[in-house]
Amino acid sequence: MKINLTTRIFIGMLLGILVGHFYRMYHPDPADYENFANNIQILSDIFLRLIKMIIAPLVFATLVVGVAKVGDFGAVGRIGIKTILYFQFATLLALALGLILVNLFEPGHVMSLPLPPADATSGVAKAAPTLKEFITHVIPKSVVEAMANNEILPLVVFSLFFGVAAASMGEKAKSLVHAFDTVSHVMFKVTNYVMLFAPFGVFGAIAAVVAKQGIGIISGYIYLIACFYFGLIFFGIVILGSICFALKIPFFKLLNHVKEPILLAFSTASSESAFPKTVEALEKYGCSNRIISFVLPLGYSFNLDGSIMYMTFATVFIAQAYGINLSLQQEITMMLMLLVTSKGMAGVPRASLVVIAGMLSAFHIPEGGLLLLLGIDQLLDMGRSATNVIGNAVATAVVSKWEGELNVSE
Repeated sequence: MKINLTTRIFIGMLLGILVGHFYRMYHPDPADYENFANNIQILSDIFLRLIKMIIAPLVFATLVVGVAKVGDFGAVGRIGIKTILYFQFATLLALALGLILVNLFEPGHVMSLPLPPADATSGVAKAAPTLKEFITHVIPKSVVEAMANNEILPLVVFSLFFGVAAASMGEKAKSLVHAFDTVSHVMFKVTNYVMLFAPFGVFGAIAAVVAKQGIGIISGYIYLIACFYFGLIFFGIVILGSICFALKIPFFKLLNHVKEPILLAFSTASSESAFPKTVEALEKYGCSNRIISFVLPLGYSFNLDGSIMYMTFATVFIAQAYGINLSLQQEITMMLMLLVTSKGMAGVPRASLVVIAGMLSAFHIPEGGLLLLLGIDQLLDMGRSATNVIGNAVATAVVSKWEGELNVSE
């Protein structure tokens, strides 16, 4: 009997937990299990590097073909406006839900965690990019450099220009567009080969975390983790499900199609690792290829729902832990600030933590509070990454529906 990829990834997760736990149990010396974690994580690093190897050519090829099929600036602009409007709407919902949940459950007040000194530093940079830095990042000085660094947003900008130019040339560029279409399908085949290594990558990632942190870290944070994961599930199922229901999009069928990318993102704590499989899953679901190739890359820069919800949730949690009460006006101001600053964080390592550090500084909350979250950030990031995948899958289905290009088979 052939075991499907989802089952193999799940087995990799379970084995990773067991191996990490038992290694830590029988090798209690910190230097020993730290060394083991660093070595076993090589499997995860190999898998993530293989994924990053795929992303740039896949995004470029699919987006050029998608835009060329759209045909002109007017159509690209129309789809682009619909996409950005939906992203802003989803972002507002995610930010608001984060605020509502953290105020409702008050994990910062309920948990009795020892607080770091108010003057402690987290080691996470506080500065979010300025407008000038964001613009110069988005517009590439070299498309080769953008590809080499896997910077999706600059690559999207170049691909849009290239695709529109190809479309404007009509028959002359038809063979070139066909060649890029072939490249995109070759990259899907490469993706299938890379995915054979996914269970090993997942095993390495989970084993390293459990060996280094220990399963015991969960107990002290059980209430915070439960509150946050409840929020992610509520957003992913109830809110996104309601949006799909209102637009008559078969939501649970969509979830079934993207279950492998969701599990992959969850187990590796990386939305990026799920990108190639998400493209493939949405095509099978019935979304238009040109919409997928346009919306999904943008979504990885502008529509990270799980990460965005975490920003308001975590900032207010730290304020609560220090006994700082933020007024409703301050929380609304924070939400509006995050609506803008969260959009410039694509490609920044530990992006959520960087933005949260900036918010702590802006609202005079001790930066050391971020240390409360660093220990479990990997565990929380697993949930955030999975929710990001669901959010972008729904966004692609919504824009496909609006454009009349969603054909879900019965």
